[in-house]
Amino acid sequence: MGSSFKSPADTAKAIAGIAELKEKAPLGNVLILSFLAGAYIAFGGLLAEVATGGMAAAGFPPGLVKLVFGAVFPVGLMLVVIAGSELFTGNNMYMAVGVLTGKSSLKGLGKNWVVSWIFNFIGAVFVAYVFAYLAGILTVEPFMTNAATIAQTKALGGAEFMSAGKSVVSLTWDKAFLRSIGCNWLVCLAVYLAIASDDIIGKVMGIWFPIMAFVALGFEHSVANMFFIPVGIFLGKVTWYQCFVNNLIPVTLGNIIGGAIFVGFLYWYTYLRGQDLST
Repeated sequence: MGSSFKSPADTAKAIAGIAELKEKAPLGNVLILSFLAGAYIAFGGLLAEVATGGMAAAGFPPGLVKLVFGAVFPVGLMLVVIAGSELFTGNNMYMAVGVLTGKSSLKGLGKNWVVSWIFNFIGAVFVAYVFAYLAGILTVEPFMTNAATIAQTKALGGAEFMSAGKSVVSLTWDKAFLRSIGCNWLVCLAVYLAIASDDIIGKVMGIWFPIMAFVALGFEHSVANMFFIPVGIFLGKVTWYQCFVNNLIPVTLGNIIGGAIFVGFLYWYTYLRGQDLST
């Protein structure tokens, strides 16, 4: 009876093959699938903010609030991987492995990363504006205060602010950068585990644990923040300048390091270095 999962080495080979397909994909498909990936991650973020909306005010322990937030957020990556789409953070690993194995080019890597980042942003902001803001899901209490606090914590660049009568210190540039490395290390491991599994249940479980962990730990995901911070912008708590300069720039850079180096490069070096994958 055949195995229902791939070995780590075979998983690395599968990722190289997927990178080749991503480079050859028609641009129109990449645009659509990138938009969808941003929207899917945003749906997970929206669910997480609703699930934890009143927990802090009700006196639940901060660790429990983070655990609940992390427990529901992974639905976004499940949709990305199983339904199919182009997620910038996962592509940091895919395309790095593709270049290192010769399955894709540096030009293809750059094109894929730029296009997926931009259209992930459009998809995430679409969900933030249409569903979180216009539809009013996050414009009523206790969800509005929770969403505003999350956005301000991510984007105010180390400044202190008041939330529900308490002083909160926002992330500095360097902390956002470091947290984003850990984030995409775990995100790309979640993708790695999903690729390793040959059945849906295995993919779901492989995705859920690492994604729950990165969210509960407070790590920073660029595409998720393309939802969380614009919600704060629409609520009048954060500016677009703060969104990009204080968060998306350092978090994007850190995500690239976490995915391309700590997963893509290290697994290529361990399992694929020196192998001819041209056939």
